[in-house]
Amino acid sequence: MGDPDDVRSENDDVLPENMALAWGLRDRPARGPKRSLSLAQVVATGIRVAQAEGLSAVSMSRVASELGVGTMSLYRYVPTKHDLLDLMADTAYGPPPPPRAPGEGWRPALARWGEGNLAALRRQPWIRHVPISGPPIHPNSVRWMEYGLVALRGTGLRAAERISTILLVSGYARSWAVTSADLAEAAARSGQTPEEVGRRYWQHLAMVTAPGPYPAIHELIAEAGADEEENEAEWRFGLDRVLDGVETLIKARAAGRTQP
Repeated sequence: MGDPDDVRSENDDVLPENMALAWGLRDRPARGPKRSLSLAQVVATGIRVAQAEGLSAVSMSRVASELGVGTMSLYRYVPTKHDLLDLMADTAYGPPPPPRAPGEGWRPALARWGEGNLAALRRQPWIRHVPISGPPIHPNSVRWMEYGLVALRGTGLRAAERISTILLVSGYARSWAVTSADLAEAAARSGQTPEEVGRRYWQHLAMVTAPGPYPAIHELIAEAGADEEENEAEWRFGLDRVLDGVETLIKARAAGRTQP
């Protein structure tokens, strides 16, 4: 008997329906009356609802209502609501910024790629509520992966390291976007601006820590007013430190100082 790992399923080479639909490689089987919509229209309508009212407002019935069709009609275009959300997120994320140009260094190209991730999430903050269902496989997400990897070509990083690097940069961008959006929404619910919330936070932190042994926090509070950075500067500071770490590895790899 052969190794079980060598046994292939007869379906291994069949692209799942949701992926084939995303890439335009297959239409859903024609059932019932002639279809009057397109998958692009269904996805665009879902995005429009999410933009206006948030992701929680998106349902198959709501999208169908907006399109003036019955709920069951949507299943002729997209298999499940989960697939619809994946398609909405990929479409709304949009294409990546320009790839690394000839003669351009890896670092500015990867920084531009990271900033593009942040910009996409800021344009469509509802995307942060769409669960990540797996590795990049939809059209825009694959292009993002391609351009991130292009930025690292010729750096000497191994395949797994290149993947880990773009995950590190995109993960930082997503974390920053999620935190910023959550704080902004919380501020809006309180009727304050994010700046007002920030000032009140420092005031409250000073009050609750004043009587206790918090020397590092006291030092921070004392410096905060004199060295208050804008959000963009804070974002770029973190991105630069991530890239510093990648650059250290690239230089070590070039010098042959890392273990094989």
